[in-house]
Amino acid sequence: MLVVFGLVPLKIHLPIATFAFAMIRYRTTILKFDKKGEKTGWSYIVISRARATQLKAERTSFRVRGKLDQLEIERVALIPMGDGDFILPINGPMRKKLGKQAGDALLVELLPDDRPLQLSSDFMKCLKDDPRALAHFKTLPKSHQNYFSKWIESAKTIQTKTRRITMAVIALGSEQGYGEMIRANKSRPL
Repeated sequence: MLVVFGLVPLKIHLPIATFAFAMIRYRTTILKFDKKGEKTGWSYIVISRARATQLKAERTSFRVRGKLDQLEIERVALIPMGDGDFILPINGPMRKKLGKQAGDALLVELLPDDRPLQLSSDFMKCLKDDPRALAHFKTLPKSHQNYFSKWIESAKTIQTKTRRITMAVIALGSEQGYGEMIRANKSRPL
């Protein structure tokens, strides 16, 4: 950028990324789907098309970081709703930390989060022992691979993590995706 004061030109070098996308900040209300297929019962907030475009010029899901009130979030996916708007699901643990539910007001501060997600190393070691499961895993979109990994890493105990890895490897060996695996094992503890 070249700035001229009087007759003396001054060169100012600023990182280009600084101007790419700005943080969005706004107040909204937590909503809840009544009947919406697989999203029935979800709590969420809406990110309008205009606000989502300020974050990233995408029409597909992308990840954000920032704050919901004082709760810091990172690598949370915004999900497109087909009309240009996006939603940010607010799961049970998030609602509990916020102390909020559907109908409550929320201050939202978001930035794009382009940092790559690291897949669970324990999960990947186990997948390498089952070539069929690994082959199917590699056919899945990166976002679906991340569902498995985040679910496994969110386990609070080593026993739960082990059960989840086992369940995932068996499901992938049967060419199931994440959603199919969860539905097939609905009655079993995770």
